[in-house]
Amino acid sequence: MKAALISQGSVSSQWTAEAMKKHFDELDELDITNIEIDISNKPVVLYNGKPIKKYDCIYAKGSYKYAMILRAITDVLTSQGNIYLPLNADSFTNGHDKILTHLKLLHNQIPTPLTYIASSPQAAKDILKTMSYPIVMKIPCGTQGKGVIFADSFASASSMLDTLTVLRQPFLIQEYIETGSTDLRIIVVGDKVVAAMKRKGLKDDKRSNLHAGGIGERAVASEDVKRIAIKAAKALGAEICGVDILVSKLKGPLVIELNLSPGLQGVTKATGINVADKISEYLAEKTRTILESQSKAKSKDVMVNLEVDSFSKTSIITNLGARGSKLILPEIAYNISKINEDTEVELSLDKGSIIIKKTRK
Repeated sequence: MKAALISQGSVSSQWTAEAMKKHFDELDELDITNIEIDISNKPVVLYNGKPIKKYDCIYAKGSYKYAMILRAITDVLTSQGNIYLPLNADSFTNGHDKILTHLKLLHNQIPTPLTYIASSPQAAKDILKTMSYPIVMKIPCGTQGKGVIFADSFASASSMLDTLTVLRQPFLIQEYIETGSTDLRIIVVGDKVVAAMKRKGLKDDKRSNLHAGGIGERAVASEDVKRIAIKAAKALGAEICGVDILVSKLKGPLVIELNLSPGLQGVTKATGINVADKISEYLAEKTRTILESQSKAKSKDVMVNLEVDSFSKTSIITNLGARGSKLILPEIAYNISKINEDTEVELSLDKGSIIIKKTRK
């Protein structure tokens, strides 16, 4: 099996590449910055100016900065068929935009904190007047806790709103869920949760992200948390995904964010689980299953093509079955000749030769 990993070459990607080498016969590591796409009459993905090689599996990942190129790569490769990609094209658009992410979660009845989008600064201030404080304000694009703002009063929220308006930044207004500055990072691979980490923010910092200085430790995810995390990943069309969840005493598990390219260093250290290997093992198993399915489909097509009428002449090389002293013809012989156990036949026998002909009546 041949695979490619398209990424920015982060430490997490390097770990994933090393793990994939153990599960695939060949692996190419492709730098996303060297990817181009010819979107003329016949779209083609190029690497260093040349058409990308033929692969059985391509795992494409990267930050929100590369959302559009990742979508285009996946869209073109999917249209060509016979390539397994664990994230679909839409996932890169929806997963790297918090507004679109929340809409996807909403449509799939996945619980989230109360979230609002305003069409104008005045509409936003009207919403802020109805909120209980503190609140959270988020810009659509951003990871690792960046672009997340906390306001503890209407006055501070209004001031932040004015700044965002001047900068022409769209944003979400969200209720603040008190969890002691902790959340859960759940790693979903396929239909399973392979690792769960509890993250706790530093003192006076409501963000729990490890990149913002938070501390991670191994967690045991409840069945409810697992179910919601897997459902959220499926809603975005991502077979590999990091899902961030707040566990509220009053409202239960609430999804706050999804990460299509989750960092593996923190969760691996906190849980002791080789997440990169879990991902790579899944990719290999899924690729193998798809290849076997394609092989069976091709065999079936051959069988259908060989089902000709009785006046056609077809030669095949095969083995005969045996039951005691009786020879058993393969099924394909019955299908082509239209001869069965009730048919009267004439046998012409010689050493090393049996000719069977249907008698004419």
